[in-house]
Amino acid sequence: MSDEAPPREAMEFDVVVVGAGPGGLSAAIRLKQLHSELSVCVVEKGSEVGAHILSGAVLEPRALRELIPDIDPGLIPLATPVTADEFLMLSPNGARKLPTPPQMHNDGNYIVSLGNVVRWLGQQAEELGVEIYPGFAAAETLIENGRVVGIATGDMGIGKDGEPTDNYARGMELRATYTIFAEGCRGSLTKKLENAFDLRKGVDPQTYGIGIKELWEVKPEVFHKGLTQHTIGWPLSKDTYGGSFLYHFGENLISVGFVVGLDYSNPYLSPFQEMQRFKTHPAIAPVFDGAKRIGYGARAINEGGFQSLPKLAFPGGVLIGCAAGTLNVPKIKGTHTAMKSGMVAAEAIAEAFAADKPDTLSAYPQKLQESWVWPELYAVRNIRPGFAKFGFYGGLVNAALETYVFKGKAPWTLKNHADNTALKKAKDCTPIEYPKPDGKLTFDRLSSVFLSNTNHEEDQPAHLQLLDPALAISVNYNDYASPETRYCPAGVYEIVGSEKNEPSLQINAQNCVHCKTCDIKDPTLNINWVVPEGAGGPNYQGGM
Repeated sequence: MSDEAPPREAMEFDVVVVGAGPGGLSAAIRLKQLHSELSVCVVEKGSEVGAHILSGAVLEPRALRELIPDIDPGLIPLATPVTADEFLMLSPNGARKLPTPPQMHNDGNYIVSLGNVVRWLGQQAEELGVEIYPGFAAAETLIENGRVVGIATGDMGIGKDGEPTDNYARGMELRATYTIFAEGCRGSLTKKLENAFDLRKGVDPQTYGIGIKELWEVKPEVFHKGLTQHTIGWPLSKDTYGGSFLYHFGENLISVGFVVGLDYSNPYLSPFQEMQRFKTHPAIAPVFDGAKRIGYGARAINEGGFQSLPKLAFPGGVLIGCAAGTLNVPKIKGTHTAMKSGMVAAEAIAEAFAADKPDTLSAYPQKLQESWVWPELYAVRNIRPGFAKFGFYGGLVNAALETYVFKGKAPWTLKNHADNTALKKAKDCTPIEYPKPDGKLTFDRLSSVFLSNTNHEEDQPAHLQLLDPALAISVNYNDYASPETRYCPAGVYEIVGSEKNEPSLQINAQNCVHCKTCDIKDPTLNINWVVPEGAGGPNYQGGM
């Protein structure tokens, strides 16, 4: 901006929560349960609570029942009790049923739309007096004298040229004694906090997967209400971690998802195309015969587990849920641990207010270690990295040993390694030929993004930033055949130029579904994802 920006207005709260996901809302609810007089504000970058929430999802209701003891999870819209579990290993033309791993048993769990869950939690929070501000993106952490004192929302009405437009409005400072960061996986403020307070010192790098999800309305004859199905194997090669899920819920609805570990090595791999190819398997395709696809989305997920948890508390703030990395990978669940971490953080903050002296909230990580979250994550810590270390079959053997022999108490802990370092050079890999979409069972990315209701104000600075624009060609294009054009599930990245012209990278930021994969998988971490204007991004509807 050419002139100095005007000062921001400020609002004061006791606690500010960044992110209206299950962890953030659980923290807000618990705070008001313990200290009804506290002023608690939740800021959410989605256009409404739930707009940016995407998960499978099967909900383990343990934390929900601790938060609201008399709750009947079945009252949440579309929540469906799990009635059966299936676990399959796919080959190109066959499917073998395997015993369901203990971590994936879902007795007492519910298939849900996580967006509906957080919309319901948002209502409970507001009834307790929590103020929720959707459509406002937390763009900056306020740090004064080495202590977090709140956040600032992003300015609105900044044009592509960086200058104010006629719609310009300065962001707002939301100041608080304590700030809870519940941004979800790979939060943009969390990433900066990890550097500012050295939160990752002494822990393994976080590792990730990308989950791609579609929602289908299917024929009644293929619908089995309450059935959860998971697969491993085809179409992924044996050196790539991942698998699928199909969850039958509501009335004739199936959530189908495909997860690919972002430590894959072949730059020609496209997680989106692997998802489309998966649906063509002879054991899977009949489910979608005559069905209608009604939803699409994608999101990165944490896979590092116990050994990748950062320092959770720092002066004035805490990390909770997927911002911290509490997802249980073998369970394929993170909602219950996110909620519990938020509740524990709220209890530590309530104690700090009761003592009437701000501290670094060191009681929070201690309380989390004393809760059921810590032993749950510890017990499965070696399962996901076992696949990275030993490969597909070795990983299965390791998982069995960890589960049935060592029972989560092996006298070692396997290491995690950063995903962006895993890519091989394109010259050392074989290109993958994917079939063209048929528009009935398989689809292209742009028609898929349309179903996510993604929208961004076009006249704004790109929220996908190249730290060094030259690397897009000198490294990504020349060495890795531009993997961002394939790992992005929304068609954001495109190489343009003819044989007569030098190639260049075009960024179609308006397509972005906020999955954060580019911020994770770029070979040199040259892509920096920052929040766009508030309310921008996907608008996932009920059912997703």
